[in-house]
Amino acid sequence: MRKFLPRLLCAIAVCLTAQAHQEPTSFLDFHLEGEQLRASLVASTVDLAHELASVEPVMLLDPAVLKKHEEKLASILLARLQVRADGEALTASLAAATALPERGDVRLDFIYQGAVPQREIAMECRLFPYDSRHRTYLNFYQDQRLSRQEVFEGSASLKQFPIAEKQGLWPIIREFTYEGVRHIFIGPDHILFVIGLLLLGGTLGRLLRIITAFTVAHSITLCLATFHILSPPTNLVEPVIALSIVVVGIHAFLGSELRDPRLWFAFAFGLIHGFGFASVLQEMELPRHALGVALFSFNLGVEIGQVCIILAVAPLLALLRNRHP
Repeated sequence: MRKFLPRLLCAIAVCLTAQAHQEPTSFLDFHLEGEQLRASLVASTVDLAHELASVEPVMLLDPAVLKKHEEKLASILLARLQVRADGEALTASLAAATALPERGDVRLDFIYQGAVPQREIAMECRLFPYDSRHRTYLNFYQDQRLSRQEVFEGSASLKQFPIAEKQGLWPIIREFTYEGVRHIFIGPDHILFVIGLLLLGGTLGRLLRIITAFTVAHSITLCLATFHILSPPTNLVEPVIALSIVVVGIHAFLGSELRDPRLWFAFAFGLIHGFGFASVLQEMELPRHALGVALFSFNLGVEIGQVCIILAVAPLLALLRNRHP
């Protein structure tokens, strides 16, 4: 058992290199400026191609192919995105469709006709019902200021909110804390790294210092990336995160006869894991009027998820060591 767990950890880490944090998401931005309401949807070519017979995802990155299918895509998506302004249904038309090859996505821009919302706006959105895991992040801007953020997922497909009222702090705290917890639980790379740090055991004080070093490190780079001070490319960050799991796995495999460098592993690789956490926030876009609150809440959520994993796994590892030294 002592040698099997580190070997398993290393094997899974290699498989994670190209798969970390892949989840079905789309991003919907609404802009209310003066008498005009417009929207921009960024969605994966994988999801969009699912709606088109005989079209492969990569084909939609070709401007000619996208032009051929853009009206059909717009028609399908707008039928699943119902918008009401003060109770009155709005209609929309496609303004442009643009391929985003660097992301493997397509952006669809819409212009809405009808009464501009004065008091309340309501949106019913379920863009890709074939995938129950799909989440659509909504950013609502008023005069170029981000005033509201919501998430459409599962049965939560209807959102209503007043136009004049700025989003309060509690919904922001709740949403970003939830996103932090969720990000840990959908990220097997982060989970495995934390488990790897626990494999060799140790006193409670030793384990707390190791986990604290990881927390401090990823908090530093999470802030740096969020404020666009330092942001390395994802194709560099994700393989290094996988490498971090391999390293702690090899160390656990070699055993406790060697000097225990887990504190330094936790801090050094924690810096890289922080960039992984930041990728989610960069896609969601933080509300400028509550930037610090949103960042703190996301980090709090990450720590809550991390503590849950430690509380669940550490006793089991201790039990295994006691039964089979």
